Amino acid sequence: MGKIGTTELLIVLAIVLVIFGPKALPKLGRSLGKTLGGFKKGLNEDADDDDDEEVVVVKKKKSAPKEEKEEE
Repeated sequence: MGKIGTTELLIVLAIVLVIFGPKALPKLGRSLGKTLGGFKKGLNEDADDDDDEEVVVVKKKKSAPKEEKEEE
C-alpha cells in the first residue's frame, strides 16, 4: 500500500483524459505545474523568513496630562 503502480497510473490518466479531453490536458498540466511550483516556493520563503526574524519595538505615546478638577 502507499505505492502507485503503473496500472493504477494509467487508469487515472485515462479517466482524466475522458473527463477533460485532449485539448485541455496541456492547460491542466501547466496550471498544475505552476501551482506546485508556487507551493514549493512558498514553503521555501516561509523557511527563510523564520531564520531572519526581526524584533519590532512599539513605543506607546504619552497621553496629555489630565486637567485636575477644581473643588469648590
